[in-house]
Amino acid sequence: MTSTSNLILRFAEPADCGVLFDLIQQLAEYEKLSHAVTGNVQALKEHLFGSRPYVEAILVEDAGQAVGFALFFYNYSTFLTKPGIYLEDLFVIPECRRRGVGKALLTKLAQIAVERDCGRLEWSVLDWNEPAKAFYRSMGADILDDWRICRVTEEALAQLANQV
Repeated sequence: MTSTSNLILRFAEPADCGVLFDLIQQLAEYEKLSHAVTGNVQALKEHLFGSRPYVEAILVEDAGQAVGFALFFYNYSTFLTKPGIYLEDLFVIPECRRRGVGKALLTKLAQIAVERDCGRLEWSVLDWNEPAKAFYRSMGADILDDWRICRVTEEALAQLANQV
């Protein structure tokens, strides 16, 4: 049984990329989006640790085994004129849920945001994921009903980029 006192939360290192990518695939499977995973370990490693890092990751270990992660990057609030942290993914393996792992991850991210003088910490949640929404609310998060995510990908992104 996982106890939060046994957890090790640490920034991911280059050698962790294979384990981290495996956790990403488990997240995609949970979200019924396995078909959407087109990336690979090498690209993840480059984006975490390359010459121009785009993201950061926190890995959670229990008894030497990875049991969860959070992957995040900066965004910016023009109204606050402060950076923020955008949590792209938070995942805890099913057998470790409801044991404080997710809470430990969010707490760590909040600490990072405060240490880095960020104005906010934000993320998205799938509308059908009621357990996650309840958890996030219990941690003090507001779920913004009046905002929607806009996304342009792949072919549509290329078409948009080529408009005159």
